[in-house]
Amino acid sequence: MSNVSAEETTYHTRMMKCTLEVDHSRSYWNACGEVGRPVTTAEAFEQAIFGSRTFSRVQRLIADMRHRFDAFPASLEVLMRWSDMNPLDRSVICHLHTQLADPLYRQFTGAFLVQRYASLRSSIDRELVIDWIESIVPGRWKVPTRAKIASNMMTSAKTAGLLQSNRSPRSIAFPRVSDTVITYLMYLLREVEFAGSLLKNPYVASLGFELETLVGRLRTIPSLGFNRQGDLLHFGWRYENLVQWAEHELTLTPTTAPDQSSNCVDAT
Repeated sequence: MSNVSAEETTYHTRMMKCTLEVDHSRSYWNACGEVGRPVTTAEAFEQAIFGSRTFSRVQRLIADMRHRFDAFPASLEVLMRWSDMNPLDRSVICHLHTQLADPLYRQFTGAFLVQRYASLRSSIDRELVIDWIESIVPGRWKVPTRAKIASNMMTSAKTAGLLQSNRSPRSIAFPRVSDTVITYLMYLLREVEFAGSLLKNPYVASLGFELETLVGRLRTIPSLGFNRQGDLLHFGWRYENLVQWAEHELTLTPTTAPDQSSNCVDAT
């Protein structure tokens, strides 16, 4: 059995309960950094890392943190030590990890919105997204479920910078993406099983990158060692992995030895 992390491929309804959760994600990373490991639901509730929330809500949030971040251990190691991440980068990184954990959101942001924008139909509304969900998973969910998922996907996309308004019709846009986030994504995907290639996938597409634009950005980032000779595209990878890149290129807090005080398995 492979130990390589992989993008989620099974459709689910977790988006009904959690959107991008940028602030909660930051709180989770910080809490994990303090103990050097993923925190349990009980710890998160007792320490109020998400603020004043019911136990059931904390349980739900932790479950999503597991799928979005714990499923990618190298990423979590970087995120829980990356204390000076700027807010825009944080939103985009939370968007990318939500894509990894949710195939419907991945298709919505990395294909549907991109295709509409390219065809000059540059806005959407909830009814359109409700119908689109039915076309992707026909007969799977009733209208109220699809409506809630549609609303929360649009809220998440707005937080990530892919939609310009909270009111319909919602104009499609793309976020400003730093070289740091591009590099993070490339090193992350290098260690993840996913459909597509490093240059053509829903993750880069959702950030508004067409191939030539992406190639132009990649060539300016020394830590990727990217070059193009005719039709040949090549990554030279200055670092062996995501963690090594982060340790050399970011300002990370010192590694915290894992806290052994809690050895229980947190199933959520």
